[in-house]
Amino acid sequence: MTSSFDSFVIFAEMRTGSNFLETNLNAIEGVSCHGEAFNPHFIGYPDRQELLGITLAERDRRPHELLDRLRSRGTNLSGFRYFHDHDPRVLDAILDDTNCAKTILTRNPAESYVSWKIARTTGQWKLTDVKRRKAARAVFDATDFADYLEALQNFQLKLHNRLQASGQTAFYISYEDLQSKDMINGLAAYLGVPGRLEKLDSSLKVQNPAPLASKVSNFAEMETALSKLDRFNLTRTPNFEPRRLAAVPSYVACANTGLLYLPLKGGPVDPVTEWMAALDGVARDDLITGMSQKDLRQWKRRHKGQRTFTVLRHPVARAHHVFCSFILGQGPRVYEAIRHTLIKRYGLGVPEAGVDDTYDLDRHKAAFLTFLGFLRENLTGQTSIRVDAAWCTQAQALQGFAQFALPDLVIRESEMQEDLPAVAARLGVSAPPAITFSAKDTPFALKDVYDEEIEHAVAQAYQRDYMMFGFERWS
Repeated sequence: MTSSFDSFVIFAEMRTGSNFLETNLNAIEGVSCHGEAFNPHFIGYPDRQELLGITLAERDRRPHELLDRLRSRGTNLSGFRYFHDHDPRVLDAILDDTNCAKTILTRNPAESYVSWKIARTTGQWKLTDVKRRKAARAVFDATDFADYLEALQNFQLKLHNRLQASGQTAFYISYEDLQSKDMINGLAAYLGVPGRLEKLDSSLKVQNPAPLASKVSNFAEMETALSKLDRFNLTRTPNFEPRRLAAVPSYVACANTGLLYLPLKGGPVDPVTEWMAALDGVARDDLITGMSQKDLRQWKRRHKGQRTFTVLRHPVARAHHVFCSFILGQGPRVYEAIRHTLIKRYGLGVPEAGVDDTYDLDRHKAAFLTFLGFLRENLTGQTSIRVDAAWCTQAQALQGFAQFALPDLVIRESEMQEDLPAVAARLGVSAPPAITFSAKDTPFALKDVYDEEIEHAVAQAYQRDYMMFGFERWS
């Protein structure tokens, strides 16, 4: 092997063609790509229990040991695929390693999002026989897409900035480039390996070759949502994602009153937005969401004297709500893969398919405590699972807001019944509506499971929020 590199990484995402790229790289003499080596839910490939002599459990305890194995020079140049939600503990070491060749694979995010939605619906993630293709149409969700886009774009910006700051370069390749043998061979030349492809591997088939209009059931709604993005930035090198630094599409503005809400995921979003709709005398769907930075600036100019606020939730109530909604629940926004991993590797005592008749209060408390133990490790960077916005500290979320819009009013959920009508009155609303609090968590209310053990476990996980905001015990 003559390469000046001792390993390589393919930075990609789901539905960007990374399986196809890996298959073709592995057909080149001198290259060995080992799949998603740091996927928090498996090691290398689904159902694989070890990689290069290291088990899944060992990798979770000592991820850098596997990274060292991948760096070890052998007959072939070894590499792996890394996505934005893979084990964050090894990312700095990968980016800082100038002997690790970086390849960045991108795809138009609208295309990859729709492909991901279809794959989730059909359960078909690879296609080797077109006769077995499962057809489905995706339903576009603007809020879901905004979250998806933000995660991809933030990761791309981090890669771009870190490589620039360290004087490194990467081999950029797009989804469309994957059909070019010359492009794949160019990547082989960049890696410094001797082999070249004679022809592309044809075992993997394009699963959804039709245009977006025929793959999305609510395509007109999708067009409207995407029209708010900076389309002229979609093909900017080195990636397709529009550059946005703040989660502006998640912000909620009143249609008439000059009031802007910065929602904290896991917080009392439903009662607050319902109150804002009642304040304006409109339906909840008529509130303004999905804004771009330009839209938000224009809204602020139209509403002189506007106020921006967010609402904090007690860490105990937030953790329980997140557990019930995102781990126990059902539906497209539930983290099924994370639930499966928590069951398999953390002993989370919940049914694999979701709550059933065997799931009683004692089992719920034990499962919630297990989840809190996971959060304590996750928030200190000790797990291979991402720190999700649903359970990150509220202090960290407020710092994220500061990248574009600072709240001038931070309200606590326990005090919003007085504070929200008061801020509306300052904006000239003579008789602001009362707050209607949201329904209790299911399958069990927090008050039925709460005790000092729960309080202690939450305080251990969320020490920063308790300190920064002065939270006392929940009651």
